[in-house]
Order: sequence, then structure tokens, then C-alpha cells
Amino acid sequence: MGGASIFHIEGMDCSEETGLIRKKLDGAEGVISLEFNIIRGTVHVEFDADVTGETVIRDLIEETGLRVTSGDEEKSPGFWERRGILLLTGVSGLLVFTGWVVSLSADSPIWYIPFFLVGIMVGGYHIFRKGITAIMSGSADMNFLMGIAVIGAAVIGEWLEAGVVVFLFSMAQLLESFSLERARKAIEKLMDLSPELARVRRGGDEIEITPEEVDPGEVILIKPGERIPLDGEVVTGTSHVDQSPITGESKVVMKAPGHEVFAGTLNSEGYLEVRVTREASDTTLARIIHMVEEASATRAPSQNFVDRFARYYTPTVLILAALVAAVPPLLFAQPFTVWFYRALVLLVISCPCALVISTPVTIVSALTSAARNGVLIKGGVYLEGAASIRSVVFDKTGTLTTGSLSVREVIPLGENSEEDVLRIAASIETHSEHHLARAIVEAGRAKNLSPGDPGDFESIPGKGVRANLDGKYFLLGSHRFIEEENLCNIKADEIIAKHEKRAHTTVLLADRKELLGIIVISDTLRPQSISAVEELASLGVDPVVMLTGDNEGTASAIAGELGIRNYHSGLLPGEKVEKVKELLDVHGTVAVVGDGVNDAPALAVATIGVAMGSTGTDVALETSDVALMSDDLTRVPYLIRLGRKTLRVIKENITIALLTKFVFFALALSGLATLWMAVGADMGASLIVIVNGMRLLGGRSDP
Repeated sequence: MGGASIFHIEGMDCSEETGLIRKKLDGAEGVISLEFNIIRGTVHVEFDADVTGETVIRDLIEETGLRVTSGDEEKSPGFWERRGILLLTGVSGLLVFTGWVVSLSADSPIWYIPFFLVGIMVGGYHIFRKGITAIMSGSADMNFLMGIAVIGAAVIGEWLEAGVVVFLFSMAQLLESFSLERARKAIEKLMDLSPELARVRRGGDEIEITPEEVDPGEVILIKPGERIPLDGEVVTGTSHVDQSPITGESKVVMKAPGHEVFAGTLNSEGYLEVRVTREASDTTLARIIHMVEEASATRAPSQNFVDRFARYYTPTVLILAALVAAVPPLLFAQPFTVWFYRALVLLVISCPCALVISTPVTIVSALTSAARNGVLIKGGVYLEGAASIRSVVFDKTGTLTTGSLSVREVIPLGENSEEDVLRIAASIETHSEHHLARAIVEAGRAKNLSPGDPGDFESIPGKGVRANLDGKYFLLGSHRFIEEENLCNIKADEIIAKHEKRAHTTVLLADRKELLGIIVISDTLRPQSISAVEELASLGVDPVVMLTGDNEGTASAIAGELGIRNYHSGLLPGEKVEKVKELLDVHGTVAVVGDGVNDAPALAVATIGVAMGSTGTDVALETSDVALMSDDLTRVPYLIRLGRKTLRVIKENITIALLTKFVFFALALSGLATLWMAVGADMGASLIVIVNGMRLLGGRSDP
């Protein structure tokens, strides 16, 4: 029987800790797989529950000297866990400084060596402890190497250097932990958006309970200035709501009865009563948090490269250090103390922490920033993929246009009336979910037309429908569909051509013998469509393509308004997929933007599938690689800019980490670098890449 658990590892912020755990668990009986997330400080373990259990795995991990809590276990760390290393580091620095001051005037080393020795023991306690645990596990990690360097420096009489190395290395670990903690808390801040209590009406009384205790269907009460605790539908009241934590929208949105609201959003000036539609664990905010955490654990291509590099880099440096210490004294009669010291410097600078942490801290910062701006990216692979997008494909209806279609005109043909044509069409479309069908049904309701009950209903994707009504057979669909049935005529063609030039969509109704009428439906462009297309062009994305099942006239008119040169009309769902594949063959990387439901096949074949308007839409969240939580199309160029900036920062971080190493390798071999300089350089590189990556956590401004 399979099992899985997430273990939180205190102090796991570098490859040394993950290496210890991997060495301990790899090959352990019953352990199937391990997945580390350094930013979150967790390891996800899959295991065979018939062979081993969570307690056994926890014990194995704790044998490495690391403190462990399971994912669902709450432990409140005491003062020593929270401040112990900080206290030891401070005391160590004070003792080393005192030893240095005493050494300036002391006649004998006996007066200052005790200060250095105690300072090294105090500041190096956690370093030596981890190093001993590592070597006993058969792994020479950075703590062990640092311990050897400190002991070696003391043996050759470099007490000040040994003390400074311990202090700086301990300080570096503290600063790295503090910096990474900020990155971890960036995700946790999303959780703080949901209030701890919900005001609910039960049995005529108003009571305050936790959101987890509220059942779907109950009514919660939200006063002005309060955050909404659960997803729901407004039943009483009107107000403006700040939805920016969920959708990234900068403006407040008016909410009235029938409108949907989301957990974590802020009610402004009005009083609202909301019927809950989702449990606390299933709100849009909860799903966003869950998906951001999952995305944070997804390995980006650059991260895989860094890990492979580090796997060969560390052993290579160890061999080099051994050769530096041994070859010059043995073969060239060079002073052993000089080359031994240089080898120690190489050991210190060999720590790959800056390199290993450079990618995940950048990816997590970018993913969290995107979520704050209403763009939910499912992993670093898609974030990096956005950087390379060369072509963007938009669906038309509901994407470039609002999708809020309405019947503009009903044109009866022959002896039929407008009411007859609309009643028949509305009756046939009663059970259809197509956006054009909904517009026709709404128009029928508005005129209080009594719909009939269609029978033998058959939907022909991309064309229309067939159905029986009141004992008669009808066809309802596109111009192309009716033409294939040889039921169109010259008069109808002229009417359709006129409306197509105005970017109107036409739906034709016919029986077995003749065309009965034409229903004209109109749509409007989204306010951000034109600016989104212009921004993509400024980013060098070419071509921007529009795909639609609509007719040529409508497609041409919409494309002309948007400035889109490349468009394809009259496409069936399968034909849209073929067009995307053709673009992939030519341009290599293509993003498809659609509604996440009707465009699912095209989203699936694209390099990146972007579903828009995804608040509360389960299918859109599941089928897409990226979900835009609002209908703002300018988030598409934002996604590409963020991807490019993320990739640029990752490359900067890798360059900084490697360049620091190579420079100090050269300085160490030439005798120009000291131990404390090497530690300072390693600490500086680690902090630089962390801070550089965390720049992407910045506010709402575009990258």
C-alpha cells in the first residue's frame, strides 16, 4: 500500500542537508522516492506503507542531526531553536575580537589562544556537529570541510584566521536562513488574506466561527472594511470589492445580488450577505495557495542544470585541493605549510550553496509575485517557457472579445415572424452550453417566449445543431453548416455579408426545405485587447494570431480593429489544433490563450496554455499551464516579461556564483586569498544571489 508524507526540516537551506537526507533514505527499505524543496525546507517522501512508516522515516532523517516535523504536525520551537545559533555566533565573534585585541600587546600566545579556542568551539559547535554527522554517514559535506579548514589553520598557528572563518561561516548561514525565511513567508502571506473568523447567521442569531466550520449554503455577513472569508454568491446588498489579491485587478469591482465573491478579497463601503458556495479548503484562494506551493516544488530546467553541475563540481574541487596540498611539497620541494594553507582556502571556497540556491529562490519569488498579480503559473518550467515564447495565439470569442453576446436582430425569411424564428431557435438551444446558444436563449426569455421541448438533439461541433420540435425537423447553425445542406439562397448571402462586415455573427435557422430566418448576434472587444496586442508586438512576439470558428467577415473585422495581421476563420476545434501545430513547427514555441474549456485541445498542444478569467473555474485551473485570474489580457505580455526577467536573473545568479568561485580559485592558487576572505566571498555570493532573486517579489509593478 502506497503512502506519502511531507517532512519539514529545520535548517535545510543548502545542498549539504539534502545530500545527507538523500544518502540516508536512498535505498532505505520501503522508501520509493524523495522530492526536496529547499525554499520551503521540506522533503516529500513516497513510501510503501506495508514496509515502513512515517515514524521510521522521521527517525532516519533525525539520525543526520536535523530536526524534523511532519507536514501536518504543529511544533512551536523554543528559544534555543529560534535564537541559539544567533547567540552562539554573537558570543563567538566577541571572543575572537577579544583574542585579536589581546594578541596585539601580549608577549605570549598563551594569553590570546584561549580566547580564539573558546570562540572557535562556541561558534563552530553547530558546524562541527553537522560535519561529524556527515562524515559518519559517509558524506564529506561543507560543514566537515569547513571544520577541517579551521582545525588545519589552528594547527599551523593561524588562530586569528581560524576564528574569523568560524565567525563568518556561522554568520553566513544565519543570513542565508533569514533571507530564505523571507522567501518562504512570501507564500505564507497569501494565507493571511483569509480572516480567522466568519460571521454567519444560524437560527436567527449571528455568530462568529472559523471559516472551516461554515457549510456551503449557509449565509455569511460581511461588514464594510472586512475581508470576505469564503467563496460565495451575493444574496443581499451592494458594495465595491477589492479583488486584487485574487485577480490582480487594480480597480475595485461592484458586487450586487447574483455576483460571485472570493475569499481573501476586501469589502469596501457596503454591507453584504453572501451564500457560501465552497468549503474553506476549496476556495479559490486556497487552491491558489496550494498550486503556488506545488509550483514552487516543480523543478525548472535551469535548476536541473545547476544540480547536475554541482554534483560533479564539489568532488572535483576536493580532488584539486588534495593535489594542491600534496603535489608542490612532494614533487617540487615547496613549503608544505604554504600549500596546505592554499588547499584549505580552496576547501572553503568550494561550497556550492550560492550556486544551488540561485535558481529556486528566483523561481519561487517570481511565482509568488505572479500570483499576487493575478497570474497563476503552475511551475518554473512554464515560467522559463514564457521567456522563449515567439508566437501568441488568441481565441476570439470570450478572449479577445467579452463573450457577453446578445441578439442584435432577428431577420425572418418567407412567411415567418421574428417571434417564430426566435422561439424555435431558443427552444432548440435550451440544453446547449455554447456561448451563442446562451445569447439566443436569453433573448427568448426577454421576450417571454414559451420554449418548446426539443427531441433528438444532436450537436455538430463547430457547425451547429439538429433537433425535432413540435414534430418538425430543424437545423440551427453557421452559414457554412446551412450551405452544406444546400438550404442557403442569394438573399440570405447578401444579408450575411452585410453583417459580417460589421463584425456581427449570424446564426441561421432552417427546416428540411428552406431557410426560415437569420439571427444576428454581436460581441464587443475587451478593453485591454488592443493594448495587449500592441505590447506583444513591442516585445518582439511575432506573429500574434487569432483563431475563430466565426465567419471570414467577422474575423476580418475584429482582426482589423486589433491590428492582427494573421487570423484564421471558420475553424472547427480540431482545425484549431492543427493551426497551433503548424505554428509550433515554424516558430518552435507558441502560447495559446483561451477560455480553458472550449479551447482545451489547443491549450494542450501549445508550449504554454493560458486560460483566462479562471476565478472559480475548476476546468480552467486544471487544463492550463498558466491561469489568468481576471479577464485582463495585458497579463499575457506581463507573463512574457516576467519569464524573461526571471531567466535573466537566474543567469545573473549563476554567473555571480561561478565567477566568484573561479576568481578565488585563481587567488588561492597564487597565494593572494586568505581563509577569511574566502568565507566572506562565499557568504557575499550567497547573499547577492538571494537578494537578486528576491527582487522579483516586488510589488504590483510590471517587471
